[in-house]
This record gives sequence, C-alpha cells and structure tokens, in this order.
Amino acid sequence: MSLVTVENVEKRFMHEGREVTILRGIDFKIEPGEMLSIVGQSGAGKSTLLNLLGTLDLPSAGRIYFKGDDITGYTSARLAQFRNQHLGFVFQFHHLLPEFTALENVMMPGMIRGERRASLIKSATDLLSEVGLKHRLSHRPGELSGGEQQRVALARALILNPELVLADEPTGNLDSATSTAIHELLFQLNRDRGTTFLVVTHSGELAAQMPRVIHMRDGRIESDVTRAANMSVPTPAADAATPESTEGSDVGKA
Repeated sequence: MSLVTVENVEKRFMHEGREVTILRGIDFKIEPGEMLSIVGQSGAGKSTLLNLLGTLDLPSAGRIYFKGDDITGYTSARLAQFRNQHLGFVFQFHHLLPEFTALENVMMPGMIRGERRASLIKSATDLLSEVGLKHRLSHRPGELSGGEQQRVALARALILNPELVLADEPTGNLDSATSTAIHELLFQLNRDRGTTFLVVTHSGELAAQMPRVIHMRDGRIESDVTRAANMSVPTPAADAATPESTEGSDVGKA
C-alpha cells in the first residue's frame, strides 16, 4: 500500500474578489521509504502542495490518502493528532525556540505529546549525536551556526519517528558547502532509518541526486521521473560527520 496517495487535488483562493487557482488536478503517490523532490519555478504551487500534504491546509477539491485513509475528511483536532503522530517538518527557517537548548528544542514535540522526559532526553541525545551534534547539546540556537541550527531542526523532525518528513527548502538559507553537508545528511537518514522524505527545493544539485523528481509548472505536475534504483547518492565524507573536526570556529560549519 502506498504511504500517500494524492487524487485530483486542486487548491483555489479568493484574492480581491477574484478566484485564483494555485493547484490543478494533482495526482501522484509516495511509497514507504522513498526519497523524492518537488521542483519548479516560484509560483508553481510547490509550497502550497507541501502544506496540503502536511495537513496545514485543506484542498479545495480532490482527496489525499495516508495509507489508504482519507485524511481530507478529518476534523481539525484529528488533523493535529495525525501531524503529531505521522509527520515531521523541516522548513527553510529552522524555527527553533531561542530560549531553549538544542536538546530541549529536539525534545519539544515529545513534551507536547506528553512523553516521558527521561525517554525523550535519551532519544534527543541519540538523534543529535546521529546528526553530528553530540558536542552541542547544551547550546542555544544563537550559539550555533546556520548548518547546525538546521541539523537540530532535522533531529526535532525525527524525534517522534515520523513515517514522512516534509522539507521546504531546507538549505535555502545556507552556503553551498553547508548545503552539501545537509544534503548528505538527508540521504544518510533515509538510508539508515528508512524514513520517507519529500523535499521541495530550488537546488539543482540536490534535485539531480534524488531518486525521484516531480517537476511542477503553473499548478500542474509537468513530469514525474524516477531514476534507476542503483543510481549513486552522496555518502557523507569521513571528516564531515566527525564533530571533533569542527570544534573550532562556528563559521561555515554544517
């Protein structure tokens, strides 16, 4: 069974008394463990589609199914519960809480859900170690580089073991070297955890490495290309994943 099925989805808004159509007849499926990207020019409807998949908004027409269950008919309360149980989010801006440490930021979704603190501390510590930040547990966001902040955001997205992570321009604010390190980390997490990732990106470099690329234009899917299963994907450089190699200045760190 597909993880996500999108059927004939449309999205319309009213703007200054005029109806504007953003998405037009979107159809596609996402399989468990997939790594795919959505690309297209600004205004193509990428972020709008991501918001619908994340149940942050509802379609004007059509259906979205998660493991065969029509989530477009859920109440607001049930949608909030669904997001908490099944989805992880990573945005262009990390949205970390500045008064909390990296460890506490990663723990936050579990604390909201009422998970045991001791269990959350262990899970969050393990995740931060997995993304190369075991030496930054007690640092607040303002004490971290941009790449480190985004790694914390990735760990936070994974703390409740979501089946699907939705990432909207996760490296849009980072320099090229840091972006490459984050790209490698996304692939590593997909390989090691089997987590499904859908990434909206303007990065041609990242899209070129993706096993599947959906190209949008004017609110429609223009193409949906799946590359060969044995295509090469980036593997982290030996020194890039070693926290000790970045103990010095924060500048340029991922």
